Amino acid sequence: MATLPRLALLVSETERAQEAAEALRAEDAFVPLDQADVAVVIGGDGQMLHALHQMIDAGNVIPAYGLNHGTVGFLMNRHKSSRPLAERVARARPLAVAPLEMTATTGSGKQESFFAINEVSLLRETRQTARLEIAVNAKVRVPELFCDGIMVATPAGSTAYNLSANGPILPLGSAMLALTPISPFRPRRWRGAIIPDHYEIEFRVLDPDKRPVAAVADQKELRDILAVKVKVARDKQLTLLFDPGKTLEERIFAEQFQF
Repeated sequence: MATLPRLALLVSETERAQEAAEALRAEDAFVPLDQADVAVVIGGDGQMLHALHQMIDAGNVIPAYGLNHGTVGFLMNRHKSSRPLAERVARARPLAVAPLEMTATTGSGKQESFFAINEVSLLRETRQTARLEIAVNAKVRVPELFCDGIMVATPAGSTAYNLSANGPILPLGSAMLALTPISPFRPRRWRGAIIPDHYEIEFRVLDPDKRPVAAVADQKELRDILAVKVKVARDKQLTLLFDPGKTLEERIFAEQFQF
């Protein structure tokens, strides 16, 4: 019989998630994260993103298996099952996800880098629309875009904020990124682009004093931005685990047929 994986618990602070975690602790033994083979994440998609970032920041990235006790749970598995948790995790199918790396230059000239599993967004800070220049692989493609913002979304994140902004749904194996404007004012008819994920995208903030812009990588925000570079961080590859027949790839594909 195969050895079952050692599990760590990463739990949302919500009452619902905490109650589920207590029930699991009564049935299974868990270890600290630095001793675990798999991180079991209890909560919603926000908690999963938080857990993945926590592991990236700590330099201890292990596979993550989510149990949904949130709202949407796109990155999670259903909680109820007749199988013991460790057995479910052992049978789960791995899915590799490469995050984005955002390198932002602030008004002071300081550069900071953050990672994003779903998307990197540039957003206007005031009532004034953002005014941006967009370059792909060092070639300017949009000299001047007036908008509320713009985002670069991964396939895993294409059904989140990107979809709400009328961006395209990207299959996981597409090796593409979605470049999606948010309420574009000029050029009015530009609706974004689909870009190979080995390309680098660069944004330059035009008129930053009058039209200040913030940059957001998933849950981390920087203000007073002058420029942002976005590329896929292949050296930070993450692994999500899903029950057989319930993969994220199938969920993303099925989302295209929702009415």
